[in-house]
Amino acid sequence: MIDFRSDTVTKPTQAMRLAMSNAEVGDDVYGDDPTVNSLQDMAAEMFGFDGALFVSSGTQANLLALMSHCERGDEYLCGQQAHNYKFEGGGAAVLGSIQPQPLNNQADGSILLQDIEAAIKPDDVHFAQTRLLSLENTIGGKILSQDYLAKAQSLAFNRGLKVHLDGARVANAAVAQGIGIADITQYFDSVSICLSKGLCAPIGSILLGDERLISKATRWRKMLGGGMRQAGIIAAAAKLALTEQVDRLADDHHNASTLALLLADMDEFTVDVSAVQTNIVFATLAEHIDPKALALKLANKGIIISPNRQLRLVTHKDISANDISVFVNTVKQIIR
Repeated sequence: MIDFRSDTVTKPTQAMRLAMSNAEVGDDVYGDDPTVNSLQDMAAEMFGFDGALFVSSGTQANLLALMSHCERGDEYLCGQQAHNYKFEGGGAAVLGSIQPQPLNNQADGSILLQDIEAAIKPDDVHFAQTRLLSLENTIGGKILSQDYLAKAQSLAFNRGLKVHLDGARVANAAVAQGIGIADITQYFDSVSICLSKGLCAPIGSILLGDERLISKATRWRKMLGGGMRQAGIIAAAAKLALTEQVDRLADDHHNASTLALLLADMDEFTVDVSAVQTNIVFATLAEHIDPKALALKLANKGIIISPNRQLRLVTHKDISANDISVFVNTVKQIIR
């Protein structure tokens, strides 16, 4: 199968499978799983933080960060398209009693600094207390510039806010800019990094922060049922995600650019090629094409897409340059 739905569908590498089978393990809730501890220490050092916490998912990492930065009745600022606002089940509000204040995302994925400034609540009993600014990089496959991150950090610092990064695909952002991940994470008080998307680990995300935040997050993780026992089995694969899979993301970006160009050359698709910066392509189908019918016919030929008018096509390790050609040629056969 050629699966364009998301980079979450990546399979672990053979090296990961071998590392998992040979992993040294303990009980992570007791803090004595040596492979988990090694992963956490490595990640903290790589990205410039006091500590790190290995968790089961990006959703959990973001939720733990929000609940560790904010108390009940506090507020965090984020984009309308932010994953931790729009696509994570309202966990901050439901489980943390934290109010999200979503703001408009600009075409490049950023939030206007003046919009952030205006949304910070005054110190008044009528308002939730604004505690945190949450940004996402990449967002919709788009990269937030280093200059923007520096200005957002400065604004937050001057207004007494902490800053969290939903860095589910921060490795993509770093590779696309030719910089290190730590060059991006330096602007944040906490960062979540998903290891099971383009980095190919089967399970897991890492949450980074100072000692106080990681201590609080560890307590919240246990309360939310996220404490894992012999988690070294999956941490072994997560270590390889960080050490062996980051540079390879450039291949995904190249394949996404190729895909965008090929689809843009077809009358049945509208594609903003300039907007394809990493591994996500948005392609709008012409009105006369039924997305569900197209998806069904593609599935019958071993190709999986999400059946929407605006197709979101994600490249990853398990999609080759040849797979891009197969997909485009198959689409041409179906619709023409």
